[in-house]
Amino acid sequence: MANRTTSAASDDRSAAGPVPLRVPILVADDHGFIRAGVDAVLQGSRFVVVAGAASNEETLDAIRDHDPAIVLLDLNMPGRGGVHVLETLRARGDRRKVVVLTAEIGDDDLMRLMAAGAEGIVFKDGAEDALIDVLETVTQGGRAIDPALLDRARIAASRPRTASLSELLTPREWLMATLVARGLRNRDIGQQMNIGEGTVKVYLHAIYQKLGIDNRTELALLTVRES
Repeated sequence: MANRTTSAASDDRSAAGPVPLRVPILVADDHGFIRAGVDAVLQGSRFVVVAGAASNEETLDAIRDHDPAIVLLDLNMPGRGGVHVLETLRARGDRRKVVVLTAEIGDDDLMRLMAAGAEGIVFKDGAEDALIDVLETVTQGGRAIDPALLDRARIAASRPRTASLSELLTPREWLMATLVARGLRNRDIGQQMNIGEGTVKVYLHAIYQKLGIDNRTELALLTVRES
């Protein structure tokens, strides 16, 4: 595509002005067919896929090795997800442009993306029609996020924040909860924490009351869910 040399094409480019600079893109998605689809959509545009990645670690390595102008980042990659990649970049002082590609997005992820400064969000359903326009907007310094998503983020941010389980419990209570979630019996928990089995029962009763639950099974489920 970059080597079109016919005189007609040359005349067309001259008449239209200088050819825009190519913009290198990294596509990070754990599905190969998505990466291939993005590459196909970008054919004929000034956006060139210079690398692909299928995990958080591969993405960070590819950014270092290829230095793309824009990272097109799947929100739901295995592991800690695409939000973690964006937050890692920002924590390093890397302000390169990041456009998030996703099938759906929850309020928590949306607020984290906004806080980390994602420049664009593209839904996979319909991406073939919207992607190039989004990349153009971002390249020119704009932000390509649907107003409905911005409204969602504002509403979610205004809601009272619910404390996490680890915030509700003291450090020792949280440690006990994690041991319960691992399936340890009271005697084993006491040995781990250097306390008697009776003291373990007292701790557990206090935890149940604090959380409004009735038994260790509920505690284990809550702890696993947060972990």
